[in-house]
Amino acid sequence: MYRYFIYLAYDGTAYHGWQIQPNGSSVQESLMQALSVLLRRQVEVVGAGRTDAGVHARLMVAHFDHPEPLDTALVADKLNRLLPPDISVYKVVPVKPDAHARFDATSRQYEYYVTTAKSPFRRQYSCRLFQKPDFERMNEAARTLADYTDFTSFSKLHTDVKTNNCRIMHAAWTQVDADTWMFTIRADRFLRNMVRAIVGTLLEVGRGKLSVEGFRQVIEQKDRCKAGTSVPGNALFLVDVTYPEETFVSGVCQR
Repeated sequence: MYRYFIYLAYDGTAYHGWQIQPNGSSVQESLMQALSVLLRRQVEVVGAGRTDAGVHARLMVAHFDHPEPLDTALVADKLNRLLPPDISVYKVVPVKPDAHARFDATSRQYEYYVTTAKSPFRRQYSCRLFQKPDFERMNEAARTLADYTDFTSFSKLHTDVKTNNCRIMHAAWTQVDADTWMFTIRADRFLRNMVRAIVGTLLEVGRGKLSVEGFRQVIEQKDRCKAGTSVPGNALFLVDVTYPEETFVSGVCQR
């Protein structure tokens, strides 16, 4: 059996998230259907993560198996013809037989966009703020995230994960233009709803409703009810997933 990684992007607006849902369309289901038509067999697909409803991906990685070697360039081209316009495949890459898109990932990176201006062209991909928060204080609070590993306070309740520990490598706000700011966060793994909960709590700091020390206390209390409200998913993008070099078949670069 041969295993392949698919590098893809999608606009999550029309989907109930990455994962297959009993009563709604998902990106995973669309990809599996396209692969099954192309390869003329039922194909299971495993993603690097589970983006929530409405969340987008500039880069998602998923793996699938096939009993014979594939022309990866041809598969990528034909998948793009079969997939709907809001899902696109960058490339298909051969990997080691035991490579796993989810468990072998060493980091994931997300971006969240907020804007203080009303714009008909940004409304689908950014969160509108009606007052400009203090981004300097928000960055001060964001830096404290690296001091912790248990992020129960920012996790969706009643999930099936065994641990709420994550290692955050980077978290910062940067200005994109006069009205738009971007929050970038990179970690070895993320909990369900984690990024949206962190952004919502940082906005509490930016609005003066929570101090930087108060932000630390929210993390330390390990109580979701103490954190801020989760921000909308439409402004969130998964933008990168990284793997060790040994994941790939020799001579094939992951980029």
